[in-house]
Amino acid sequence: MIGQAKIDNWFSYHVPTDAQIPAFAAINAAAKALVEVIDRHCPDSADKSDAVRKVREARMTANAAIACGGQ
Repeated sequence: MIGQAKIDNWFSYHVPTDAQIPAFAAINAAAKALVEVIDRHCPDSADKSDAVRKVREARMTANAAIACGGQ
């Protein structure tokens, strides 16, 4: 069982703390840089779209890990 505390944590808004902001920024910058490389070097295709979508998903999931405190 997941537990109500984790579910509540996952589905609530987490105001970023001052300590978290640099981590969010680093993840966002790295994800953006990767998408820029993919955009420059991959031909337009379903695979390119999927690669970009997965980078965006990874960015969002990494940010959620920070926001939710690893839970």
